[in-house]
Amino acid sequence: MSSNPTIILVHGAFADGSSWGRVISRLQAEGFAAVAVQNPLVSLDDDAAHVQRAIDRTKGPVVLVGHSWGGAVITQIGGQERVKSLVYIAAFAPDVGQSPNDTLKPFPPSAGLSGVSVDKGRFLTLTPEGMARNFAQDLPAEEAALLAATQGPVAAACFASKVGAAAWKTKPAWYVVASQDRMLPPDFLRATASRIGARTVEVESGHAPHLSRPDAVAAVIVEAARAI
Repeated sequence: MSSNPTIILVHGAFADGSSWGRVISRLQAEGFAAVAVQNPLVSLDDDAAHVQRAIDRTKGPVVLVGHSWGGAVITQIGGQERVKSLVYIAAFAPDVGQSPNDTLKPFPPSAGLSGVSVDKGRFLTLTPEGMARNFAQDLPAEEAALLAATQGPVAAACFASKVGAAAWKTKPAWYVVASQDRMLPPDFLRATASRIGARTVEVESGHAPHLSRPDAVAAVIVEAARAI
């Protein structure tokens, strides 16, 4: 295991690090150490700092994996020497000077926006109905309810944060497109994967293929890790 890269998993909005559990068990079975970051979801800089601490706690090469908003985070921080490859799971991958919101502008609004609740502090959560209908529609109802109860509220300002670096310009990238995604339009995911020149795998899943299709997601991560 010591010769393998460490896999650092970066969750997105409306989730937490435990969402990677099924993927982690599969990566460990393949001989990889894996670490799930617990992002505060308050700003791009804060989330990037949490990922940096995870990198600093490891030794040797690293593969960064980002889901959804987590893709913007790994884009920002993934250019450093120890990071050898990037894996995007139904994720944002802005260019320098772009925010996630900027990258979405050419595409119609997603159905998932109808399930988002905004509090007075401008933090966003998914309603239980929104989670079941738009984020986790391909998971059992009890799992969707658990995700709704444990989700991490995300600052609306995160999605307006412009990245200062684009790691995918200098690192090999893989991208998992979720063909039934209701949070981010599948055509947006395909366009993003093409724009960054990623090795692309499309899976039939909702927005969280790491939960509903963990074998497929783990296989892509293992491919990226073994390509180093």
